[in-house]
Amino acid sequence: MSAPRPSGTPATPHSPELSPRTQVVAAGRPPRAPGASLNPPVTFTSTYIADGPVNYARVDNPTWTPFEEAVGGLEGGQALLYSSGMAAVVAVLALVPRGGVVVAPAAAYNGVVVSLTEAAQEGLLEVRWVDITDTAGVRAALPGADLIWLESPTNPLLDVADLAGLTAAAHEAGALVAVDNTFATPLLQRPLDEGADIVVHSATKYLAGHSDVILGLTVTNDDEPGRELRTRLARHRTLGGAIAGPMEAWLALRGLRTLSLRLERACENAVELARRLADHPRVSRVRYPGWGAVVSVEVAGRTDGADEAEALAAGTRIWSNSTSLGGVESQLERRRRQPGEPEAVPVNLVRMSVGVEDVDDLWRDLEQSLAALG
Repeated sequence: MSAPRPSGTPATPHSPELSPRTQVVAAGRPPRAPGASLNPPVTFTSTYIADGPVNYARVDNPTWTPFEEAVGGLEGGQALLYSSGMAAVVAVLALVPRGGVVVAPAAAYNGVVVSLTEAAQEGLLEVRWVDITDTAGVRAALPGADLIWLESPTNPLLDVADLAGLTAAAHEAGALVAVDNTFATPLLQRPLDEGADIVVHSATKYLAGHSDVILGLTVTNDDEPGRELRTRLARHRTLGGAIAGPMEAWLALRGLRTLSLRLERACENAVELARRLADHPRVSRVRYPGWGAVVSVEVAGRTDGADEAEALAAGTRIWSNSTSLGGVESQLERRRRQPGEPEAVPVNLVRMSVGVEDVDDLWRDLEQSLAALG
């Protein structure tokens, strides 16, 4: 338990006694003073007057800081904001020395799979592909590794890893641990608490939550090793120019305020839809770990089901047939239509990002599209 606060001392946004549901609303606010703005301003500048804390806007912008502080507090570390989720991924992979070894899921987000595959083909590193549900197999792949990349749940198969066990094994082998926490968000799991070294987010998704910005984040521990990693990641961001626009940062912080409400409703909808889909004759398999707001289904078909999966996604009226997730609106797509999608993903798999609409409306929309398959 945390120590009690002295009488009359207000709780800070990151106080351990505050619920994350409160932190998403309270964190990243300006200091309170009579007449002060409740919200942080947007700073549009490329240039600063000399002899201040920042000499150029590629290094820092005061609009980034509130969002970084808010997400860092939620994850229990220190965050860095990037221009996209892939920019954050590339920064983390750049920590691996030339010729180093990365252990990664064979069915992960395709941007990660393509990046690792091309780096291996160019001789920059070695990749050991694993099934993250096979904890013993992952452990066997760790000796000599420099980094293990984890997703839990994975995208789009929704496999769940033993984060604590694999993190401990990776550290025993001398490897860094990076966890993509985009699907879970810090409201459902905090990988740093399980021993991870780096957390990665596509802030485009649940954190911003309104399908109107592209941003990424890394979060590292607030200790000496974590601060050293953050320094290296920040240098990569600065030299690579993978910086966020101030308007995108401001919109993402505004979106974060409703994360708890959005995620709660979306998760409730996902549980119910997964239950109903499991009983539908045109669905051969439902992939859902029992939590979160993404459901993947495999559509039954006359051959491999790919055509039927395409028709399902194209035939909905409320659900959007589009490539993304984590917004207030429900989205679905057949994942293997995307270039670079791993072959481990079935051709008839449809990933569903469940939104906050009325669950019965969502179900009727899916049901009529499934019925149209014949």
